[in-house]
Amino acid sequence: MLRIAAMLVSLFALPTHAFTFTGLDGSRIDLSDWRGTPVLVVNTASLCGFTRQYGDMQALYEEYGPQGLVVLAVPSDDFRQELSSNEEVADFCRVQTGLTFPITQITPVRGSQAHPFYQWLAEEHGHVPSWNFNKALIGPEGELMGFWGSRTRPTARAITSQIRTALP
Repeated sequence: MLRIAAMLVSLFALPTHAFTFTGLDGSRIDLSDWRGTPVLVVNTASLCGFTRQYGDMQALYEEYGPQGLVVLAVPSDDFRQELSSNEEVADFCRVQTGLTFPITQITPVRGSQAHPFYQWLAEEHGHVPSWNFNKALIGPEGELMGFWGSRTRPTARAITSQIRTALP
């Protein structure tokens, strides 16, 4: 019975690890590379009022990254608040803001054009970003551990307590 339950958990977890993104530098970001560690995926926008949360994301990455946490920013222009090119996003995030965690190219997160990861969040879990800086915590086996809106800072206790339980 336990073996069947483990197989079912594994089956439901596989799709999350099957997702890939394209990094700002054009590289492939493959979620399967991070199997066994938690990943905080955040849809971002450089011109949003919540952009100050980039600092919180960097703080999380610096504190928990050495223990295994991955923070992944997914810039999106779905709410018309992202810069006009991946190069501008790279300059803003890497040079001006000093972010060191992985960042994807500008990616749709809502509607029929949404990235497959965000389609999975919507279809399997009923979570669609309602604005920029929505956070999805993916657990070590690909399970969704939590989803928080823009107003919840990445360093909020609700998120950090889940991160700590998911660290190896």
